[in-house]
Amino acid sequence: MVNKSAVQILAKQGMKITPQRIAILDVILGLKEHPSAETIYNYLKLNYPHISIATIYKTLDLFLMKGIVRKVYSETDTMRYDAIAEKHHHLYCSESDRIEDYYDEELNHMLEEYFNMKKIPNFSIEDFKVQLIGKFKDNKEKKAKSTSQ
Repeated sequence: MVNKSAVQILAKQGMKITPQRIAILDVILGLKEHPSAETIYNYLKLNYPHISIATIYKTLDLFLMKGIVRKVYSETDTMRYDAIAEKHHHLYCSESDRIEDYYDEELNHMLEEYFNMKKIPNFSIEDFKVQLIGKFKDNKEKKAKSTSQ
């Protein structure tokens, strides 16, 4: 199934619309878990058996350059990708490597004011992201359910 928003995003960036690009962006938009290149590859190889991991990496680099996706780092040094353009931060679970989006306009405003006041010498801030590291309470519930089945 082709995600029309993936096609629209590619068209808006003036990019050539190919089945591989649509599929890769479709996975990133659909999974919501900030997938790694390997996760994208494993997900796609069922429907696109001839797609290579190199194609996925090249496409992700192009998406990064065009601002379609952003990098999200995990504590395990795995590069993950996020296609949400809205200003947001991340909650990272050190126990499960799970990453969730966190929206907080008040935090954004506080950080903007703080850095405007600080005026860091010889540095111009373009963007900021906060990654909160902790543990989700529902991790234990999910583990208990999976071991009892």
